[in-house]
Amino acid sequence: MLQTTLKIEGMMCGMCEAHINDVIRAKFKVRKVASSHKKGETVVVSEGPLDEATLKQAIADTGYTVTSVAVAPYEKKGFFASLFKK
Repeated sequence: MLQTTLKIEGMMCGMCEAHINDVIRAKFKVRKVASSHKKGETVVVSEGPLDEATLKQAIADTGYTVTSVAVAPYEKKGFFASLFKK
């Protein structure tokens, strides 16, 4: 699984976070998406890579600007995570 972290300008409140989350869920098959207007970022967990151009355009269509995209392998966190490592 992959974790994609997006830095996004323009989010001001919880409703902005919901708009971003909804648009990502509608356009992509994702396992998890969480946004923070305070951090100015959205973290998406997916099985495979997301098309960066489509992602940026979908978010731009809602009035926000993606300033950076970082992709890294996703590692589950938590107490039991270490028990399930391969």
